[in-house]
Amino acid sequence: MSVNAASGSLRRVPFLYLRHGETDWNREDRAQGQIDIPLNERGQAQAAEAARALAGVEITTILSSPLSRALDTARAVERVVGAPLHVMDVLKECAWGEMEGSIKGPWYEDWKSGRNTPKGAESYPEFQARMIDGFNAALAYPGPVLIVGHGGTFGTLRGPCGLDPNYSIPNATPVRLTPPESGDIWQLEELSPPS
Repeated sequence: MSVNAASGSLRRVPFLYLRHGETDWNREDRAQGQIDIPLNERGQAQAAEAARALAGVEITTILSSPLSRALDTARAVERVVGAPLHVMDVLKECAWGEMEGSIKGPWYEDWKSGRNTPKGAESYPEFQARMIDGFNAALAYPGPVLIVGHGGTFGTLRGPCGLDPNYSIPNATPVRLTPPESGDIWQLEELSPPS
């Protein structure tokens, strides 16, 4: 069914989500935002491992942020599963303005809570509305869909999907999200590579 992004609603269809592999800035807890920071060596290995975890999973379409850390992760999966890959600009991480490149700290919590928006940044409500629109556009593609993006973009799903507000998706850990038959709490399942 279609939904209204303004209400924070998401199309109620199952999908997969994959956060990009590690970057040096992830390791340093820096706000990457829309700065195009590449995967580090560990992140490249994580992307390959995520592709192994998704090898036997039905995926019809892969949608990715254009930032190289996400796109390179998506390409690793594409090589294994063979589904077509589409790049969607709307799936980019949040623009944090003057705070991009800085260590996350109190400013980040103030931004998430809506108390303060750094100069040149998207406000949290603006970011969440953009992401709900982006996810809904991605979920209109033939499914099952895999969306490859960022930690912040996934974070915007916690409220609309009724997920644990403290859950932070690990780098390169694919998850399956399944809408409830009734109610508002989606099921989240982390997928592991075969042993």
